[in-house]
Amino acid sequence: QIICLGDIVGYGANPNECIELAKKNNITCIKGNHDLNAVTLEKLDSFNDKAQEALKFTNKVLTEENKKFLNDLPEILELKDKNKLMGIHGGPKDHLYEYIYPTTDEELIKDMIEEQKVDVLACAHTHLPDLKRFELKLFLNPGSVGQPRNNNPKAQYAILDLSNINLATFETVEYDIDTASKKIISAGLPRFLAERLYLGR
Repeated sequence: QIICLGDIVGYGANPNECIELAKKNNITCIKGNHDLNAVTLEKLDSFNDKAQEALKFTNKVLTEENKKFLNDLPEILELKDKNKLMGIHGGPKDHLYEYIYPTTDEELIKDMIEEQKVDVLACAHTHLPDLKRFELKLFLNPGSVGQPRNNNPKAQYAILDLSNINLATFETVEYDIDTASKKIISAGLPRFLAERLYLGR
């Protein structure tokens, strides 16, 4: 099962195509802060100037059907096998905007997992891969397929087996950065958003 922890759209030149790909492959998706604001533009002030430009572009090019798709996405994912997983884009206190960084106090993260009564807490938002083990519990950030921030330009994701959460692994995949970068520039989006793809930050 492929899971997307939010922000299907936000910085790239092909938001409709990304959504159609998610639909076609039956990818389980939850809502990210960029997904919400690409539809509503309600909290643009919380984004930097370049992200605001990208969100306005995305809002303009999204089809009404895909806007509805993004708007209807749930904010929380719950999965249960041998272990129970909660997936959120941000964090338990604020599902869309809370940042849980690799440097966040581990006791705070441990408390979050215990408060939610889950075995695995999976979050995104930072674009930074992170894995923390607390005895039989796990915190996981799979990193970002679209715009990594850990100085590795490859697309990044994680593989997790809910029947044995000790087997969590990180994976990276090369993709055609040149084409993605050219499309961003051709769309009139900030050149910085194209250039940063080569840097992974």
